[in-house]
Amino acid sequence: MTTQNSHTTGPTHKAVEAGVTTIIGLLGGLVVYGSVKAGINWGAEGPKAGFFPFYIGLFIIISSLINLFNTLREEDGPIFAEWGQLRQVFSVIIPTGIYVAAMPFIGLYLASMIFIAWFMRWLGKYNWPIIAAISLGMPVVTYLIFERWFLVPLPKGPIEEWLGL
Repeated sequence: MTTQNSHTTGPTHKAVEAGVTTIIGLLGGLVVYGSVKAGINWGAEGPKAGFFPFYIGLFIIISSLINLFNTLREEDGPIFAEWGQLRQVFSVIIPTGIYVAAMPFIGLYLASMIFIAWFMRWLGKYNWPIIAAISLGMPVVTYLIFERWFLVPLPKGPIEEWLGL
């Protein structure tokens, strides 16, 4: 039996499992919704585009409901993680999500420069000359390797278009 310190607080395993299974069930609902819009019945040439994803979405929803039911029947157990630990995890997840969301608008190279510089300064506490060298150097190396050597075009934003890259 574990004792919990009054300073040790955070979400329980049960709450996290219920939250995750609910989110997965909602994603299954999105799959079903999109499938219905694409068409889930048979056409002259066979099943329409949404036929198979519809049933996969239903399977996800049903599985999530079973998992949620089983999770809610369990007793509250120990905490999943302390709030401070979760803050550390989200300090990486949130900027990464912003990086991915910004990429279609500002391009891979500028987004990568900002992302690398942010993490080097904020988490690594590096000096500005090192940050500038790496955050500028990595996108240049990436450009040279992928776009020039392998001839693989990567997502570009307005600055890359302005520079003619």
